[in-house]
Amino acid sequence: MPQQDRARTDKIVTLLVVDDTPENLAVMTELLSPFYRVLIANSGPRAVRLAQSDPRPDLILLDVMMPGMDGYSVLEQLRQDPRTIDLPVIFVTAMNAMEDEQRGFDLGAVDYITKPIRPPIVLARIRAHLELKEAHDWLQNKNEVLEAEVAARLKEILLIQDVSIHALARLAETRDPETGNHIRRTQSYVRALAECLSGHPRFSARLPPDYIDLLAKSAPLHDIGKVGIPDHILLKPGKLSGEEWEIMKTHARLGSDAIEQAERDAVKPVAFLAIAKQIAHWHHEKWDGSGYPDGLAGDAIPVPARLMALADVFDALITRRVYKPPMPYAQAQAIIVAERGRHFDPDVVDAFTVVYDQFVTIAERYGDDSNTG
Repeated sequence: MPQQDRARTDKIVTLLVVDDTPENLAVMTELLSPFYRVLIANSGPRAVRLAQSDPRPDLILLDVMMPGMDGYSVLEQLRQDPRTIDLPVIFVTAMNAMEDEQRGFDLGAVDYITKPIRPPIVLARIRAHLELKEAHDWLQNKNEVLEAEVAARLKEILLIQDVSIHALARLAETRDPETGNHIRRTQSYVRALAECLSGHPRFSARLPPDYIDLLAKSAPLHDIGKVGIPDHILLKPGKLSGEEWEIMKTHARLGSDAIEQAERDAVKPVAFLAIAKQIAHWHHEKWDGSGYPDGLAGDAIPVPARLMALADVFDALITRRVYKPPMPYAQAQAIIVAERGRHFDPDVVDAFTVVYDQFVTIAERYGDDSNTG
């Protein structure tokens, strides 16, 4: 390579010359050493070792006819190792039959030079393939940098998305200050239930890992509709009247309507919003059809809403309210189990019994100071 080419690459270029004949090694070394760092190997096994060692060669000039391990075998082994799979290899051989040349290209050689060599041709071929390798490496590095930038930007977007979700959920929470860490607890309960059910025949197809992540992301928005409930009803310390209760129940539809409006404003469908809308709208439905707002029953209730229904009730039971003290965990567990097949999907209750200890751990981790469950 001329000096100007070396300067452009800004690195010492290393070539590995492989030949079992000392005279051939001497000729190639004399030709190449003014421009490159030259490593030599007089056998196939030594060539493989040098190719896998530092300094790693940028290009290999490989003889074909060598005793023991020939050039074809060397190339096959190089292509099986991730460290050497992309090294450009030029065969340099006295074999000039078309079939030999084709076999070399089929194995992954980038070029084929026949002996006796012509120095200007050898130097030109080497320079061309080094420039191709440099371009390939630049593109690969550029792609890696771009992929890292995209990953970082995606991570930032997801973080902003999570923060925005929690901000909206906290907005609802400010209208109902007694809920404390309710958002974090119910989000974690829902994830625990979903992960437990992910291996169940009824749920495995509906709860792949990516969907569970979206489900957990969506859960904090389940009570977003409470921002539309008047304070004299939402903050009333005593029992609600019949009329007040009917107004309170509208928070489910208010929440789903708000999320649906956000969906319409989005440029394209947002998966977690679709799940959040299901949860907000139907997390007060009951398995036997006696819930609200639509009186859905059984499998007509979307899975996300079924999971949130149990999580929400459990947390309400163990949490202090102005109208009641917190309930002990075991008593809340018994109530949930008693509602199997009535309020809750039987299989969801069964999953709850499996992960009950996780529920308790979550409740303790994100407990409110006033809770003694």
